[in-house]
Amino acid sequence: MINLSKAINDVLAECERQINIKGYSTDLDDLYKQNQLPRAASGYVDHVVGRSWVFNDYGPEAYQDDDVPEFWPWADDCWNPKNSREDLVRTAALLIAEIERLDRKEAKADVEG
Repeated sequence: MINLSKAINDVLAECERQINIKGYSTDLDDLYKQNQLPRAASGYVDHVVGRSWVFNDYGPEAYQDDDVPEFWPWADDCWNPKNSREDLVRTAALLIAEIERLDRKEAKADVEG
């Protein structure tokens, strides 16, 4: 049995939360055609890169108080930065969802092709 790090377990838990609590699904992910998942991931990681110092110096309110990224793929009220670590966990979960979407797309093309 492999012991997974806290970081990996947290990313997997975030993937589960997105499905079981937020109600997202692979069927919904498969509808995305404009890089929505990587754009969302990029929004969070860019926020971490540009705003982590703010959290450290001024606290979570200052970190969270920033405009929604231009390339954010969804409604503004879906933009919800928390802190650097949680946002990196979300980033990783979004990227996993995108990789899985691409894998399903390729598998479907192989079956149809």
